[in-house]
Parts: sequence; C-alpha cells; structure tokens
Amino acid sequence: MMIVYGAGSEELGVKIAEQLQVKARGVESKIFPDGESYIRFTENLEDQDLILIHYCYPQQDKKLMELFLMLDTAKDLGAKRTVAVIPYLPYARQDKRFRPGEVVSNKSVGRLLGAVGTDILITIDVHSEDSLKSFSLQTVNLSAMPLLAEYLKTLKLTRPYVLAPDRGAVIHAQLVSSILKTDYAHFEKHRDRVTGDVVTDYKDVGIGDRDVIILDDIISTGSTIANVAKVVRSKTARKIIAVCTHGLIIGEAEKTMRESGVTDIISTDTIPSKFSRVSVSTIISEALRKIL
Repeated sequence: MMIVYGAGSEELGVKIAEQLQVKARGVESKIFPDGESYIRFTENLEDQDLILIHYCYPQQDKKLMELFLMLDTAKDLGAKRTVAVIPYLPYARQDKRFRPGEVVSNKSVGRLLGAVGTDILITIDVHSEDSLKSFSLQTVNLSAMPLLAEYLKTLKLTRPYVLAPDRGAVIHAQLVSSILKTDYAHFEKHRDRVTGDVVTDYKDVGIGDRDVIILDDIISTGSTIANVAKVVRSKTARKIIAVCTHGLIIGEAEKTMRESGVTDIISTDTIPSKFSRVSVSTIISEALRKIL
C-alpha cells in the first residue's frame, strides 16, 4: 500500500497514513506560465496499491483535471490498483437532468474516473448515494455524521434538538439524533430551478428554550440554513448551531447565517476551513483497512 497526496492535501494524507502506520508521499507539482499543471510521482508505483488523497475543492475543474492526470499516470506507471479518496465529490449535486439539454455532470465525472482506470472511489456523504450507481467502478460512500454527533456531545448542549432543513437531510438528522438520544424534525425546502431562490416551509416543532442543531450534508451560500434559523430564532430557541459535513461557506455565507441567528458553524475537514472541527481521517483509514 502506498499513500500519495495531491497538491494541497498533505495534512489529511499524513493523518490517514499515520493511522495506517505507513508513510505518506507528496507529488512534485507546479503550474506552467500558461496555467497548465505539471505533476510527477517521485516514487516507484509498479505493483503498488496506490491510495491517492486529493481535495477537489475549491477550483473543482482544475483539481479534477489534476486528479485524472494522476490516476491515469499511476496506471501507466504500473500501479496494481488505484483508490481515489475524494472527501468532497464535485458535481455530485448535478445528478439529474432537471431541464432539457442540461449536462448531468455527476455522471460525466464517474465516466472520467472509470476511463483513467480508477478501481475504487472513496468519498464522504455524497449528496445522493443513488448518483454513484451509474459509476462503473467500486464506490464507497462514508458518513461523517457519527463523528459530528460525537463532537456535538462534547459541547454539553441544553436539550438538543436536531433539525433537517429539507427531506433530503432527514436521514442525517435521524442518525445524529439517535446518537445524541434526542428528537428531530424537518422543514420543507423548494428551490426555483431557474433563479435558484430557496423557499422554506415551516412545520411546527417544539424548540422553545432548547439548543437547536440545523444539520445538512452541504452548506454553500448559507441561504437554506438562514431561512430555517430565522424561524427557529422566532420560537425562542437558545443556541442555533449550523452543522454539516462539507462546509463550502461561499462568499458572505457566514454573515448571512449569523445575521439570521446562527451562533456557531461546525463542519469537517472534507473542505478545510476555520469551521472544520472534526477530521474524517479516521473513517477513511478504517475503510482502507477493510478494502485493502
């Protein structure tokens, strides 16, 4: 087994390697003046099971191209198996053709991973697990929700209440609430496919004088969380904590959420940021032990 991390992925790569008691190696990389990527493996890959740890956010298009170049080259250099560890899988939300003529980006990413010889993909809390069924390679979708729940336990929250901002997040709310031994509910969210505007419908829940956890797989612009938080704040909740696996936190998302009443924002290191309180390295290393 050989663990190699792509540019910008050293911290996670080293953590995983330490837990597996192997050495992590980087690649030699640079950007040419015209913007194209140069990448070179510094170790012999022949007959190796290669574990490639690579963050593909931000700059998804660039990072995906780097990933494809590395995976293709690994097989060209004789790697026996290639395992791509992509903590946050780009384009996973575009898994259906919502309007005529749209690109189904998720399916295209899967085809490209297969085309460069990827044997196994490991990712975390993909937006829709069904979207991986079209991939021609073995896929492993891990959940960071138990890790987030265990972290939330350490905060000693007052009568915590877990809220899913839409039906899609209910499965996460169920899991986290069961670990916290508390109850949960969900809101209804509708998104205009043309404008992208989000409308949240309120379902009556008992949240007065409780610490409320608004839980989702991804927080992007923060608008969905903010819409729910405004309702929660009006119902005299104590703290309002926004929790997610993938904290994209784009633009003024933090400001938007805090102005709506959110008191804390918690994410994992699938996308490293100041909000990353939980590392997914443990569940990745456990999965690798089972696979290899």
